Amino acid sequence: MHIAWLGKKFPFCGNVTYGRETTNALLGRGHRVSFFHFSSDDDASGPDSKTPGVQSDFNEVPLPYLYKSQIYTIPSLRSSRVLKDALRRLKPDVVHASLALSPLDFRLPEICADLGLPLVATFHPAFDIQRRNLTSNTQQLTYQIYAPCLAEYDRVIVFSDIQRQLLHRLGVPQSRISVIPNGVDSAKYSPGLSYHKARLQADRLFVYQGRLSLEKNVESLLRAWKQSNMGSASKLVIMGSGPLEPMLRTAYGEDLGIVWLGFVADEQRRIDILRSADVFILPSLVEGLSLSLLEAMACQTACIATNVGADGEVLGRGAGIVLTTQRVTTQLQTLLPLCRDQPELTHHLGQTARQRVLECYTLQQNIARLESLYSQLEQQHVVLSRS
Repeated sequence: MHIAWLGKKFPFCGNVTYGRETTNALLGRGHRVSFFHFSSDDDASGPDSKTPGVQSDFNEVPLPYLYKSQIYTIPSLRSSRVLKDALRRLKPDVVHASLALSPLDFRLPEICADLGLPLVATFHPAFDIQRRNLTSNTQQLTYQIYAPCLAEYDRVIVFSDIQRQLLHRLGVPQSRISVIPNGVDSAKYSPGLSYHKARLQADRLFVYQGRLSLEKNVESLLRAWKQSNMGSASKLVIMGSGPLEPMLRTAYGEDLGIVWLGFVADEQRRIDILRSADVFILPSLVEGLSLSLLEAMACQTACIATNVGADGEVLGRGAGIVLTTQRVTTQLQTLLPLCRDQPELTHHLGQTARQRVLECYTLQQNIARLESLYSQLEQQHVVLSRS
């Protein structure tokens, strides 16, 4: 099958990881992929290009843009035309948009309808089913704005039943929503030998991985760490960057056992750190379904996360410790010393987390469901085109 994939290649975010892992897995299963992504106007002078050293069944199509960030993208005025011309020429079996929060998202149903192509969207934005703070209110607004557009897609992929219920309440038909959770490569992200803890001279290692921004609520973790007096034998690794990084580094420094790594581009190094970790902590105010959380779970690391997005659902049935978004610092002040002093507890939680991933959240399961969805839409399209 030939899939036209619309996604992101940079700046780095969960959408980038999702697109890379999914398209690589599709290629590995014998499908052809044309990868559309926003690139500079200079690079977009031709409608399509090949990436050197990549399989012949992989094709890149750059789309011109004016502005791009981790959160949203502003395409140029001619991006719709470049996209439509390339789709007309390439004739894919299905178009799959890993939505990058762009005005082009609202044009895709019309473009694909004109070309007679089935259209799938993966809707990533973080959410909290309850409006508990300004951040969750803002994300609810994103869902309200997008819902009428999503109702025009042939199928919308979300990561959890909670997210499906939210979109349905906002007017997206149940028949057009498919729940396909994020998945991780459980062979690559797995328990294994790592010397990172020894390099840091740590007896117990705690890790946060993600963006340093308001919605991630990292300061609540840092405040709890400072107030818990964890001792010199425990270390907290902060792996990620973002707009709050300078302020947080200035406020909390490194003399509290906090290790600031910034953005770690090397995937194997990130895996080594997760394998060394005793506890992974995600104190977010909103989430979708965190790939970082699933990666830590797959590496058999005990996990603590807030009950936002689908993260609480993932950690259900004893797979981790779930926090509320109120008084995160207070909750962590109790849990951090407990996890430091009870290695049997964190070992058990890590084993349960790994098993949960193997049961429900592997990349192999994800791709099998995606292939089934593509085939279903392709068959429906054939029937409709004949009628």
